[in-house]
Amino acid sequence: MRRDPDLGETPSDRPQELTLEDARESLTAHVAAKGAEIRAKYGPTIGWGQLQRILEDPAFVRYPCELAFDASPLEPDECAYPAAKGERPEDGFRLCIHPYFSVDPARVPLLALYQLVAINYGAFASPDDAEAFGAAALGMERDHYYAALCAMADEISTGHLAQGETGPSACQCGALPEDEGPGVPSEAPARSG
Repeated sequence: MRRDPDLGETPSDRPQELTLEDARESLTAHVAAKGAEIRAKYGPTIGWGQLQRILEDPAFVRYPCELAFDASPLEPDECAYPAAKGERPEDGFRLCIHPYFSVDPARVPLLALYQLVAINYGAFASPDDAEAFGAAALGMERDHYYAALCAMADEISTGHLAQGETGPSACQCGALPEDEGPGVPSEAPARSG
């Protein structure tokens, strides 16, 4: 192996420069692995009771987190949002879920798990990370998890009414064609789900 005459070391001795894309891929792989750990510990079915235990488990939820059915901090057509209780993450979060879903607690984990990535990793996490985490925790294909979230968002959507439409919302991502899954957009709103 040739040595670099300026550095006196071989190319394999030099640290590899990591790109932003490398860091993003690493975080996505990490959160998917954490999701799989949740499934192994609390699954295979993650329902209301399992979600309550997950929220109290510091191995999976880095900061204090309480769940509330409260739409006041939600944007229009938003299903869930982790509202910070203070200036620092250590102050905890109030994971607000749209009250519409309170009558069907079995579906609440889909929304809550998506938001846990934002609680644990803050602005570093992307919607792709949240999808990878939630899908792994629930043992779902990522496209099917995304479609389920979109279908839930469609249930509370009022945007189509403002445009004079009478049917379901314009978002069709919740519908799975018979021979193919939904097209997952590369960039989704950070507060979606």
